Formats: sequence, structure tokens, C-alpha cells
Amino acid sequence: MLFRSTFFAVGVLFQVILCLGGHENKYLPTATNGQVFPWNKMRLPNRIIPVHYNLHVHPNLTTSNFTGLAKIQVHVRQETSVIILHAKHLDISRATIALTTYGVSHPESILNILEYPPFEQIALENAKPLENGETYMVNIYYTANLSNGFNGFYKSSYQTPEGEKRILASTHFEPTSARMAFPCFDEPSFKANFSIKIKREKQHVALSNMPIVKSVPTAGGLFEDHFDVSVRMSTYLVAFIVCDFKSVSAVTSTGIKVSIYATPDKWNQTHYALEAAVKLLEFYEHYFNIYYPLPKQDLVAIPDFESGAMENWGLTTYRETVLLFHPATSSASDKLWITKVIGHELAHQWFGNLVTMEWWNDIWLKEGFARFMEFVSVDATYPDLQVGDHFLDTCFAAMGRDAMNSSRPISTSAENPTQIKEMFDTVSYDKGACILHMLRHFLSDEVFQSGLVRYLRKFSYGNTKNEDLWDSMANTCTKEDFTSDAFCYSGLQATKSAYRFAGEHLDIKEIMNTWTLQKGIPVIIVEHNGTSVRLQQERFLKGILPEDPSWALLQSGYLWHVPLTYITSNSKTIGKHLLKTKSDHIELDGEAQWVKFNVDMNGYYIVHYTGDGWDALINLLDQNHTLLSQRDRANLIHNAFQLVSAGKLSLDRALDLTRYLRHENKNIPVLQGLGYLEVFYRMAVRRNITDVATNLKNYILQFFKHLIDIQTWSDEGTLSDRLLRSKLLELVCNLEHLPCVQKALAYFNQWRMSNSTLNLPTDVLEIVYSAGAQSSDGWDYLLTKYFQSVSGAEKDKILSALASTRNPEKLARLLELSLQGDIIKLQNLAHVVVAVSRNPYGQLLAWNFVKINWSKLMETFQLGSSTVRWLIIGTTSQFSSKAELEEVEMFFDSIKEQSSQLRCTQIALENIQKNIRWLERNLNLLRSWLQNL
Repeated sequence: MLFRSTFFAVGVLFQVILCLGGHENKYLPTATNGQVFPWNKMRLPNRIIPVHYNLHVHPNLTTSNFTGLAKIQVHVRQETSVIILHAKHLDISRATIALTTYGVSHPESILNILEYPPFEQIALENAKPLENGETYMVNIYYTANLSNGFNGFYKSSYQTPEGEKRILASTHFEPTSARMAFPCFDEPSFKANFSIKIKREKQHVALSNMPIVKSVPTAGGLFEDHFDVSVRMSTYLVAFIVCDFKSVSAVTSTGIKVSIYATPDKWNQTHYALEAAVKLLEFYEHYFNIYYPLPKQDLVAIPDFESGAMENWGLTTYRETVLLFHPATSSASDKLWITKVIGHELAHQWFGNLVTMEWWNDIWLKEGFARFMEFVSVDATYPDLQVGDHFLDTCFAAMGRDAMNSSRPISTSAENPTQIKEMFDTVSYDKGACILHMLRHFLSDEVFQSGLVRYLRKFSYGNTKNEDLWDSMANTCTKEDFTSDAFCYSGLQATKSAYRFAGEHLDIKEIMNTWTLQKGIPVIIVEHNGTSVRLQQERFLKGILPEDPSWALLQSGYLWHVPLTYITSNSKTIGKHLLKTKSDHIELDGEAQWVKFNVDMNGYYIVHYTGDGWDALINLLDQNHTLLSQRDRANLIHNAFQLVSAGKLSLDRALDLTRYLRHENKNIPVLQGLGYLEVFYRMAVRRNITDVATNLKNYILQFFKHLIDIQTWSDEGTLSDRLLRSKLLELVCNLEHLPCVQKALAYFNQWRMSNSTLNLPTDVLEIVYSAGAQSSDGWDYLLTKYFQSVSGAEKDKILSALASTRNPEKLARLLELSLQGDIIKLQNLAHVVVAVSRNPYGQLLAWNFVKINWSKLMETFQLGSSTVRWLIIGTTSQFSSKAELEEVEMFFDSIKEQSSQLRCTQIALENIQKNIRWLERNLNLLRSWLQNL
């Protein structure tokens, strides 16, 4: 009774204080108990900051719940009676506070607890004000259920080869889910140290960010593992796991213990990841010239994991498919993907963990850097993977998104959890990486690297904003910074513009703000005549034409500082020019037959050549394409078809450009050209435009015969050769080319006759499975093998094959299985649904599935999550009719409470509008071009 009556008294006292506070009370929300909640903003106040968390967590894997005690040492920066922090789905039973002086705690006081679920916040009210400058210990006792989704402290499971289901518990906190595991100041700028203790059963192991210091036996045969104190870090990087996994370990040259954890039956698939992690961690220590600050780095393959991977400091977590390499079923592309993802997460140990963005609006400061460093690190450590060849695809993806009006600036306001989750998109990752790549070439590798090191050293264990990076790159700072930090010099000692480009001084911040603070991408319009080159820049927009009423408004106010590069017919020396105005002029050293801008596509911009500029480049490719690098060739193909969507180039000219591909044997330009032709073919099949589909099929098979005929069904050759083989044979079989289909079926039947013991070439596995999935019994056999397989790589290939069948009953069954979560885990639902939607025979099935099951999907996946975005955009991206547009609009209107919060719904609608516009303008041109070959 004392607890309840004291609690009530504190609450009444605080209501009186609020009332005496005057008119501001009416703006405050109401807590769940009907009292006034003393805070009305989504962001936490900064009058109290956390210093150290002592977390005691005891998960019960049998009852699927956990108990916790969070002891948070806080420092008061401004006198207040209230502590506002985050908590979500936690049943808080008691909270106390005690003043601590010189490490000694004073008597505890009971705190009144108020909850405001809309902001996922709690308020802890004290009877007396907490004094400015003092330190207090807050103790919060709570219980909660292990989450059934993929966020917070959640339940995962796997099945042993003997059929036993085993349970584990793992965390995923980014961006705003630490509050689901313990009450905390769940914002990236509230960094603190963490001491974690976890109770577990004897057969389990507990993992956290730091190594175990000791393990103590407790009552009931349990053990409590005590982990070392962490470095200062944000709450979203905290992690802990209770499982029965096995590990393999190695030590880096600087003494860091690296371990890979997986379920016991998949332990033999961990060895490649260990080799890669050690190499990459050593590379980063050398490249950043900063030692990895923790004594260990664990990489854990989690059986249920929504995103690809997570960079928790010292305890990175992964989907099984992006960490485990199975020699018999993992292909060349699987190996490349695993290496890149490990490179991405380990880059985060510096970009994101050591130096963290101040708020989620600048999430690109970690995700853009990690995506960029994937390529830098893998290129340096595994040159045989030829990872640089794939960077163009990263920028092509970013440009496709950025050329739409529904795009956003890299740095964008994001306040609530849904908005924050949507920041994890291609703009933050891919565009962020591409502008960093452009800046690296702009400044030189050495200058760029030294700027990164300066940035990381200056802001270690701190938080940053956009301008902090540019100041580090420009090597300028205030006089005060100079006197306190050896890694920069003051503006008094150097010109504001630290570097030269094409002979002129530069202001890095001014230049880069044009790429991060405004959305979109520029198109550079080149008019070449003899030695004269006239330049103009516009905002590049797909599906919106100059004659449209909205054109002028959508162009207004956009200006980029574009570091242009170019080569000409009479000089391979790379010319440079910084375009800072709407129009400009370059005088070449001599007359040139052609000029090609954006050398090797190291810049983030589209180029359009007026007059006979495109004709000259098309002729060049046809006569001697090797005069341009394969990246330049792929860049020209990409730009040409993008310009068609913007109404600046006719489709027949873009198609004419691809005809040189009959001489091409490099995979980057071949796959770029084939990619567009495949899109047109699939569109024609979906819309039942039989003549166009047939003619396109014949054109592809005849025009690329020189490459098709030399493909072997093997795993031989360089990575580039192997990727080309996989993608080319997949397309050819999809086109029902009889020799390809027969070969694939023969392999499938041999594999099936061997009871799946025959080792097939890994690069053609999915093609073989897809051929087998076209028969009813073959489909059923593959589903059985999916359930039995211990290889995540093989499971993914089988899922794609199952989704390729033309049998609507089988497709409907596959969709239902993905929602049930038994045979097919829920983490793979989006993969299944989008794969079915890409099948012309399954597109409407997939779309209707999302509509019918929307409420169920919202129970499992958070609004704004990658899964929800993928479902919305993936199932609608192929729609191209006004009737389909109206149907999608009606559905979004029916879920307005949710759809109005999402940016991805705008993207989906704009995509459909763009597709409709493209067909209206280009279908007859495509038909005519094919007929006149």
C-alpha cells in the first residue's frame, strides 16, 4: 500500500505543478492514465542526458517473455522534475531515482510513471526538482514479451536436421526499437556507455557488443553473463543474443578476435565469411588509420532477419544468405554479395558507430559511406571479384529514383519512426555512395582519404551533421578548432576554398550542398561544334516533358555545381570543368569529331548531346567501340534510354545505339543493353502485345547469338564471365529458346534422379530449378527440397524458381505459404510476393494478395519498413494502364491513415504514370523499329 499511495501523491503533486505553470498546459497531451503528459514533442528534451546504462536482462525462451532492470546514470543539464525517455510495449512496474555523489548513492525516491504511446515515450516524475549539474541513478523495473516481428528483442527459431524446433532471442534496434527492449534515450545523439548482464540457460550462449568478463551461476541452474563496459555509443547499436550457435574464430594482425556464429548444422558454411571479415577489418584499420576500438568482432547469422544486416558495434547481425557461403549451392554472385555486405557492416564500425549522425535526417553520413566503402574495401582486398564493375549499377539505381519528382534530398527532415524508417532507401545508400565517388575523383584519392581520416578523428565518439564532413574535406575550421585539434587548420591560415579543380579554387561545402540539400539529378545538355562546346544544365525528370504545364515550376530554383569531365576524338587526356551556372562554354584544344562527357561515369549526372552529337557517338560505337572504356559504353546506353523517358531522345535512336552490341563482349555494357530490351519484352508480354513481344524475342536471340552460343553450363571463368553467363542464360531460357530450355530440363531431371545429390554448376542453379518448376510435379519436388535444404543460397534460388511457374494455383499457394511463416519464413515474404509480381502470370495475383492481406501485413511489419516499401513499389512497378493506376489510387485511399504517412506510395503512383506516358509515346516507335530491322 505504501508504494501505491506514494505513487498517487507524487502524481497529484505534479498535476498541481503543471497547473501552476500557466497556459502551456493546454498544449500537453494526455497519458494513458488520464493525467497530463508533461512533454509534447516527438524529439526528447536535452535537459537530462544518459551517461551509463546498467542493463540486466533475463529472456525466457520457453514462455517468450523477458524481465529487465535498466539502471541509467543520468546527468542533469537543466533543473527539472521530469525525465522524458522512450519505451514501447514495456510493462514498467516500478521506477526509482537516487542522487549519486562521488559514486555514492543517496536514498531512493519513487518516481511516478506516465506513458504516451503515440510518441513511444514515458515520463518519470519526481516530487522534487532534479538539480542542475548533478548526477542521478534511475532504476526502472519492467517485463515484456519477446517481439513476434523483427524489431526490438525478438524471437527467432530454426529447425535441426532431426526436425526439432529451437528458439533463440536476438535484437534489432535500428532505427527506433531499442525502446522495445529497455527504457532509454533512444536518439542517436544520446550516446552513453553500456554494461550488460544477461541470464540464460546452461545450453545457451549469450552474446553482446563486448566480450564476457565473467559468468556467474544463479538460482534454478541459470547462468548470468557479465559483459565488459562498452565504449560510448548510441542506443540503436546495442545488441544481445541468446542462442545455441557454434562459432569459428580467427585473430587479426592487430589482435582483434573475429568470430562467425551460425546454427550448429550450418557451422561449415561460416569459413568464407571469417576469411573475408578478417581481411576487411584489417583493411579498414589501415585505410582509416584508426584502430578498431573493441577487442572482438562477432558476425552472427540470424535465422529470422528482415533487413540484410545490422552494424551493432562488435556484434554485427546478418541474414543467413548474406553471411553463409555453401560451396555446392552458392554462386559467384552470392560470393560477391556476401563480401560486399560484410564490407558494408564493417565500414559502419567507423562510419556510424565511431562517428554518428546527429539525427536521422543525415543518415546518409553512415549509409552512403558504408555503401561507398563496400566497393573501396572489396576492390582492395578481393580484386578478383571485380567489384568496381558493379558500381555503375548502384548509380543507375540512384538515378532512376532521383529522376522522379517524388524523390527527396539526401538530407531530409524525418521526425517520427515511420519517416525515419523510410530514410533507409536508395537515396541515402546509393545516391550517397555515388556523390562520394564523384567527390573522391574530384579531389583525388589521397586528398579524399585524408579528409575522411580527419573527419573520423575529430568527431570520434561524437555526432555530426553534413557541414562537419565538408569542413573536414576542405581542411578548414575555426581558429578555436585549430588550437585544440591537430587535424585541421584555421580559415585564417588557408583560403576558404582548399582545392583546385581545372585551375580554379573550390568551396567544397558550397559545391556539395547542391547535391545533398536539393533533390534530383542534373542533365547536362552538350552542343558541340568544332572546337566550341556550349553547356546547359536542367533538372532531369522522367515522364514529365518540357511541353507539360508543370515543367517550368519543377525546374525552378534548381542549380548544381557539377564537376564535369570529358574526352574527345583527338585527346584521351581527361578535360575538367566545374559547371556552376545554368549555362557555360568550353573551348577545346582542337577540333574534334566527337566529345564524351562524364568519363567512366565518375560523375552523378545525365548527358544529352544535341545536334549530331548522338549520331557521332553511335557511329563511333559501331565502327570502333573499344575507343571508349566499357564503363563509358554502358554509360551511353543508360543515358540514351533515360533520355527517351524524358522526351529528349527518340526511342529509335537509343535502340540504334544498342546495335553495336553485336560486337560487344564485356558484361557491363551487354547487360545494360539487354536489361532495357528485357524490360520492353516483359512489358509487351504483360500487355499482351504479341507482335512486339515476338519480334523483340527474335531480335534478342539473333542479335546476341555470338554471346549465347559460347556460354557453357559451368562455373568456369572470371567473376565477370560467370555473372554474364548466369544472366544471359536466364534471359534466354525465359525467352523459351529451345536449346536453353532443353539443357536446363536435362540438368533438372539428372539432379532429381540423383535425389538431389548431383552437384550442379552453381551459376546456373536457378535457371535449372526454374525450368523444373514449370511442371506441377517438378514444382512440388522443389518445394519439398526447399524445406529440407540447409543452404540459404539454395533456398533463395528455389523460391525464385517456384515464383516463375505459369500455374496460377501454384503461385497462389506460394503466396499463402509466405504469409503462414512455417515452410517459408516471414522474412522472405517480400521476396516471394515481388518475384510473383514480376511473373506476367502472377502480377495481379501478387497485387491482390497485398490488398487482401494488408491488415495482416501491418501486424508483422512496421509501417515504413523495407518490407512494406518493397511490397508497395514492387507489386505496382509493372503497371502501365490508366485502369491499373485508378485501382492503385483507390487502394491507397482505402488505407489513407497509413498510406498518407508513406513516401513510397507517391513513388508507386509516379512510376505507373511514367509507364503509361512511356507506352503512349513509344509503343508505335518500338513496333516500327523492330519491323524495319
